Amino acid sequence: MTTILTQTVARLLVAPTFAVAAAILVKGYADVGDGFAAGVVAGLGVLLLFAAVGAKETHRLLPVRRAFAVAIAGLLVAIVVGFAPVLAGDAPFTHHPAPEASVIQLGTLELITAVAFDVGVFGLVVGVTVGALDYAARARKGDW
Repeated sequence: MTTILTQTVARLLVAPTFAVAAAILVKGYADVGDGFAAGVVAGLGVLLLFAAVGAKETHRLLPVRRAFAVAIAGLLVAIVVGFAPVLAGDAPFTHHPAPEASVIQLGTLELITAVAFDVGVFGLVVGVTVGALDYAARARKGDW
């Protein structure tokens, strides 16, 4: 059992954790992003919530039941982005636009296919992590 203070702090930390995950996703450490690390950070935020307030309250606060759908969607995005260049005759995982071409920008973020791949990896990691946490919480309670 956790205290009211622990539960309140956990609830307050979830939004900043997701904001940090979004920042890592957008910028990463190589200016393209880091979908895996961002997914792990977001998954840890959900783990904090599971540990502090329990599975029932986490389900009320977040759409945890959709975790595996998010994982499948992320996997599909990553596969499509990775292998779509093959249809154009390029090698797999060839990023577009080419380095010498002009790039569409959203603020300082350059919208290239590597960003879409990172978003797919993020969805896959978050979906699998949260789905596994939910599965473990339901198995512990016997709530199948």
